[in-house]
Amino acid sequence: MTSRTHRHEARGRPAGAATAAICVSILLTITIGLLGPSPMVPGLGGPAWLPPFSLGVDPEPHLVIALAAAAIILGGLGLLAALLALRAPLGLRRLPDPRRLVLLGCLAAGILAFLPPSGSGDHLNYAAYGRMVTLGLNPYTHGAVHLPGDPIADAVEEPWREEPSVYGPVATAVQALASWIGGDSLKLTMFVLALVNAAAFIATALLIDRFTRDDPTRRLRAALLWTANPLLLYQLVAGMHVDTLAIACMVAALLARSRPVGAGALLGLGVAVKVNAGLVALGPAWELRRRPARLALMAGCAVVVVVVGYAIVGPEAIGPMTRTSKAISHASPWKLVQGWLQSLVGTGSAYRGEIQIGSLLLLALTAWALLRLAARRGLLGGGHGDAGHGSGGPGSPGYGGAGPGGGLEAPVVAVGLVVAYLFATPYILPWYDGLAFGLLALVAASALDTFVVVHLLVLSLAYLPARVEGVPADLGWLSKVVRPQLAWVLLALTAALLVWAWRAAGHVRRPRASAARPPSGPWRGWRCRSRSSGNRRRRT
Repeated sequence: MTSRTHRHEARGRPAGAATAAICVSILLTITIGLLGPSPMVPGLGGPAWLPPFSLGVDPEPHLVIALAAAAIILGGLGLLAALLALRAPLGLRRLPDPRRLVLLGCLAAGILAFLPPSGSGDHLNYAAYGRMVTLGLNPYTHGAVHLPGDPIADAVEEPWREEPSVYGPVATAVQALASWIGGDSLKLTMFVLALVNAAAFIATALLIDRFTRDDPTRRLRAALLWTANPLLLYQLVAGMHVDTLAIACMVAALLARSRPVGAGALLGLGVAVKVNAGLVALGPAWELRRRPARLALMAGCAVVVVVVGYAIVGPEAIGPMTRTSKAISHASPWKLVQGWLQSLVGTGSAYRGEIQIGSLLLLALTAWALLRLAARRGLLGGGHGDAGHGSGGPGSPGYGGAGPGGGLEAPVVAVGLVVAYLFATPYILPWYDGLAFGLLALVAASALDTFVVVHLLVLSLAYLPARVEGVPADLGWLSKVVRPQLAWVLLALTAALLVWAWRAAGHVRRPRASAARPPSGPWRGWRCRSRSSGNRRRRT
C-alpha cells in the first residue's frame, strides 16, 4: 500500500467509528425495551401475545441502567463524530449513504413501536388521560388518583398520580382515541399510542428527507440530525413522548408555508398538541411581516384551530399550563440560581417569579445573539462559502437567507427562538430538545449543531432514568448527585453558546458582494444564494 492509501484509510476511520457507535446505540435502545419491565421500562401487564412485545426476562436493574448509559454516551459521541466527519474533506464519501440512514432510522422507529416504551413513565399518564375522557372525566381537572381501582389509571407512577394533563386538545384527542381502542387493556392502549408516535416520527423523517434530497451533504446531515439520531430514537420514539406529534406538525408547517391556509392549520395543530411549540409560528410571522394579507390568513387559520380545540375541551385546560410554567426542573441551571438565592436571602421563598423574569431576559439575549449571527452571516454559522453546505437549489426554502419579504427566512428564525428557549427555560427535559433537531435539519450546518447535540446528551444523562419508581436505592446518587452537577455543565454550555454567537457574528461585518442584494429592511438584506449543481459536493 502507498502512503497515500494509508492516509485515506486513517481519515476514514473516525467516520466508520461514528457509524458503528450510532448503530450500537440504536441496538442498545431496542434491547432495553426487548428485555421487558425494569427500572427503565414500566410494566404494562396483559397477555404476552398482545403488543407491545418483550421477553420479560426481569433484567438486573444495574445492568439495564448501564445499557441505557452506554446507549446515550455512544449515541451522543457517535453523532458528534459523524457531524464532524461530514464537514471534513471527502466526509460525504466516508459516511453511509443517506438513504441507508433514513432506512435505518425508520426501521428502528418501527421496531420500537412494537416494544414497551422506556426511559420514563410519561406514557402511563397519556393512557390515563385518554381513559378519563372515555369515562367522562375531565383530564384537565383530575389526575389518576381520581380513578381508584381502574386498570389504566392505577398504572400511573408517583409523583404524577395527582397531576392533571398539561397537554393540548389534539394530544388529548389522540390519547382518547387510543383509550377507546384499547379499552381496559393498558398494553393495547399503549400500542396504539406507540404506533401514532412512530408514524409521526417517520413522517417527519420522510418530509425532511424529501426537502433535502437535491443536496447529498444536506440530506446526510438531516438524516443524522433526525431520522438516524440515536438520542432522538432513545427519547422520542422509545420514550414515546407526545412532543413527536408537535414536531411533525411544525416541520410540515414550515415546509408548507407557501400555502398559508395549510401551514396555518398545521401550526395550530402543533400548538394544540403542546403549547411551547408555538415559538415556531414566529418564524413564518417574521418572514411574512411585509405581506400582511398572507400573514393574516396564516395566523387566522392557526388561531381558529387552537381556539376550536380549546373550546371543545374547555377553559380548564389553561390552568395546568400556567402552573407548570413556573416550575424549575432539577437539571436546569436555574435550579442552581434558586439555591444561591435561598442561601443568600433565605429559604422562605422559591423565587420562581424572579427566575421567570431572569429566564425571559436570557431567552431574549440568546435569541438576539443567534439571530444577529444569522443576519450577518446568512446562515446560523454556515456563512458564505461553507463548503459542502450550500443551499439546496433554486427556490428551496428554509436553508437560511432572505424570505419573500426580505430578512431572515422562517426556519432560521424558528431555530434561533427554539434553541434560545431550550437553553433559557427553567423547566427543561431531554425530549424537549427534539423540536430543535427537527428545525436544524431544515437550515444550513453550523457549530449550533454541536451545541444542541451536547445539550441533549447532557440532559439525557441527567435523567437516567426519568423515573422514581423501580430505581434501586443504591443508585439514588444518579438523581441526587449527578443530576445537580450536570446543571453546571448546562450552565457552562449556555455561556459558551452566547460567546460563540457573539464572536462568530463579529467576524463577519458584512456579506460578500456576490451573495448580497440591495438592503431591504433591518437585516440589511442579505440573501442565501443558490449554488449551481457543479458547486455541490457529490458522491463519487
